[in-house]
Amino acid sequence: MSGPLTAKKGKKIEAVWSGTWVADRLGVSLQEGAGDGPRLDELLGLALRRNPKRAHLLVSRVLGKHVPQSPAAVYAAGYGLGERVRELLGEEEAATAVVLGYAETATGLGHCVADGLGAAPYLHSTRRSVPGVEAAGGFEEAHSHATSHLLLPEDPKLLAGSGPLVLVDDEFSTGNTVLNTIADLHARHPRAHYVVVALVDMRSPADRARLTDFAAELGARVDLIALASGTVSLPEGVLEKGQALVEQYEAEAAAMAAAASPVSPAGASSAAGSPAGPAAAAAAAAAASAAGHAAAAGSEPATGESQPGGGQNQPLRRLSSGGRGGAPADGPHPITHVELGWPAGIPDGGRHGFTPAHRAALDAALPAMADRLTAALGAAPARVLVLGNEELMYAPLRLAQALEASGAAAEVRFSTTTRSPVLAVDDPGYAIRTRLVFPAHDDPADGPGDRYAYNVASTAGAGFDAVVAVVDSAGDTPELRTGLLAALAPHTGRVVLAVIPSYVPDRQEPIMTEPPREPLGEPLGEPLRGPAFSSYAAEDVGWLLQDLSDVELEAPTEEREEAIQAGGAHYAESLPVEFQPSPEYQQLYQSALTASAARMARAVGTVTETVLAERSPSPVLVSLARAGTPVGVLMRRWAQARHGLDLPHYAASIVRGRGIDANALRWLAAHHDPADVVFVDGWTGKGAITRELREALGEFEGFNPEIVVLADPGSCVETYGTREDFLIPSACLNSTVSGLVSRTVLRSDLVGPADFHGAKFYRELAGADVSVAFVDTVSAHFEEVAEAVDAEVKELLAADRTPTWVGWRAVERISEEYGIHDVNLVKPGVGETTRVLLRRVPWKILAQRGAGADLDHVRLLAEQRGVPVEEVDGLPYSCVGLIHPRFTRGATGADGKAVATK
Repeated sequence: MSGPLTAKKGKKIEAVWSGTWVADRLGVSLQEGAGDGPRLDELLGLALRRNPKRAHLLVSRVLGKHVPQSPAAVYAAGYGLGERVRELLGEEEAATAVVLGYAETATGLGHCVADGLGAAPYLHSTRRSVPGVEAAGGFEEAHSHATSHLLLPEDPKLLAGSGPLVLVDDEFSTGNTVLNTIADLHARHPRAHYVVVALVDMRSPADRARLTDFAAELGARVDLIALASGTVSLPEGVLEKGQALVEQYEAEAAAMAAAASPVSPAGASSAAGSPAGPAAAAAAAAAASAAGHAAAAGSEPATGESQPGGGQNQPLRRLSSGGRGGAPADGPHPITHVELGWPAGIPDGGRHGFTPAHRAALDAALPAMADRLTAALGAAPARVLVLGNEELMYAPLRLAQALEASGAAAEVRFSTTTRSPVLAVDDPGYAIRTRLVFPAHDDPADGPGDRYAYNVASTAGAGFDAVVAVVDSAGDTPELRTGLLAALAPHTGRVVLAVIPSYVPDRQEPIMTEPPREPLGEPLGEPLRGPAFSSYAAEDVGWLLQDLSDVELEAPTEEREEAIQAGGAHYAESLPVEFQPSPEYQQLYQSALTASAARMARAVGTVTETVLAERSPSPVLVSLARAGTPVGVLMRRWAQARHGLDLPHYAASIVRGRGIDANALRWLAAHHDPADVVFVDGWTGKGAITRELREALGEFEGFNPEIVVLADPGSCVETYGTREDFLIPSACLNSTVSGLVSRTVLRSDLVGPADFHGAKFYRELAGADVSVAFVDTVSAHFEEVAEAVDAEVKELLAADRTPTWVGWRAVERISEEYGIHDVNLVKPGVGETTRVLLRRVPWKILAQRGAGADLDHVRLLAEQRGVPVEEVDGLPYSCVGLIHPRFTRGATGADGKAVATK
């Protein structure tokens, strides 16, 4: 970008205004509004686009979308607007505000406004649908290239508050989008105050009056904050004239591209003057494919470094070694992939919500990520572009900002790819000088189509020495390499790829209606007990579940996996077909139980004594069905055998992404003191259920959210029997070691607002049931381990048991190292690995080198399913199971192809 930006009116712009070309040909002009902010021509340029509703495009110079700009300037524009919102609202009201940005152009801007506002959570609308995630709202943007917006917050209550709602867009031209948004959200969750924020307010007086009238009808206050305001003067017939200009220049571009890109005998296109190779061929093919309908050349054939067809994917003239702004003399370097070390649990953006806590974690991690980018760039380049991807604007912006602050390059710029087709004209008085065209690479819901990167290719020697392309893992596909990356390669000395893990909420069916809260003391139903439900004795456990034994819920493992990964189903909507062990496997289970029964008894004793000493002398045990239930039964038996206590024990359902059964909690609160309730599980993996329970209990007073487990190899909890990852034999089997009860089920057509979650009792498997034999075998060792338990508990009570979450860090590292980019598909620990082999579609197993007999059953299951076992060093777990990351029906092997089951 030429010429400095100014903050006050009256300062003369030193370069040709980038709206001159359009203004001269169509008579479009910008009329300044009131105020002392920047001039409109300092903030905006003009371009043309193929759009039947509006031919001209206001191109922001400070948004970081179409025009590469200093990331510090981009961030400051949004952050400063957020500070003005905070000043308007006051600290008390600002603390209750929520910020909503618009896709795709203002996703980063809205995020920066939220940062400036302070403690506000942020959400942006999206055009990337997430199957199964219920929309919290939706609206239309009439003049946009892609009109439909979805609101998909992970927390359904994010937009349900009564505090101010701050709506952020890059520009206001008519105000229609704002009206549509407010109308949709106000009908769902009325509030008294809305604040509209934009870089520029370009509404006509009639549009301004319409918004005022709308607010009056709504009975709500609407404030508006913008950097600058004014109007666009559009002569009569400007739409038709603009469309004619677009047609003219596209036709010229098509002719130039056809002349410059003859089809080779192999059917591939190559750009004139481009080096041989797949990157150049892909770039030329993109130019040729887009020539008939996409924006292209300038008013005359481009000269200098821009080849004929300027603005298409044409290679630059090679610069001498060490020259600025282009590919080196020996051609572009191979793509460099950099591992950012993106913080665990931090969303890639605001599509599903972004909290102040997320912001703090990201801020802390940015310097280290900038260091990794610097190392990947190599010798200090003169000019670097950090290129975001459509809605993914904020994360790349913050990375660019950190890179700029580090001094790793003489100049850092930031911009983003887009869906919007804009005419490119290589003229200093036009805002879009060049463009690259490439196919979508993230499997968009609206189907394949072209995407664009503007002002990345060089004009007059002002190219970039390196381009850092930042995408989320959903867009890290083969099409990315043959599309965007190949299009970038001829125009820069180095292309660096940084992939941020995509964040997808685990909630994958419509959110159930919140059950009505019933008064304490009024029962919601009685627990199910054996032998009518489960093979445990009635006194061992009461199940806070409803019996769905007569409902057909089982589906083949491959079908379930395909539906779950495609986003069309949640794992709790169906049940896997119950695994029936072979005689060989059953023998392995018996051997494992014999070998580990005393070790298990010691862990049971240790965790139970710790609970009695620290939590309550008369705890109410609530195991998380079903893996926690055998542990709850054993803890109850230890308390009875060692202390004569008859502890109540219940089993309740918790579902990842949905929380714990709220009706079960209400039942417990009606019958027991919530302070005595102790939640019990078998083991921790990466701590997902630990976090799920803590979040779910936030709305229920009196319950202690600290879960207790038999084994805590992930270091996620403070109360445990051991932190060693040893084989808990109950993990080897399914219902036949858990009272013949299935996994729990949560499906809106089966579980109503006043129902407990559901489960099945597999009475027909009674002949294979070892549930009672399992707890009897472990209980038989209580006496012999009692002395060791006493000594261990004394040490634990005096020790620092603060969780380190070492397991979570290992899971994130494995997810990235193995190219999975989804921590939900990494299942750590011997228990979780066993579940992967029994119930999911496994890809491979990682085993700690030298692990012994504890993994015999894992090796057998892996052999039976044709899954490789890879020995590795440095695992905090004995093994880790990897679910196939891109599953298609039958894909069980490491190569993604079907394998024969032995």
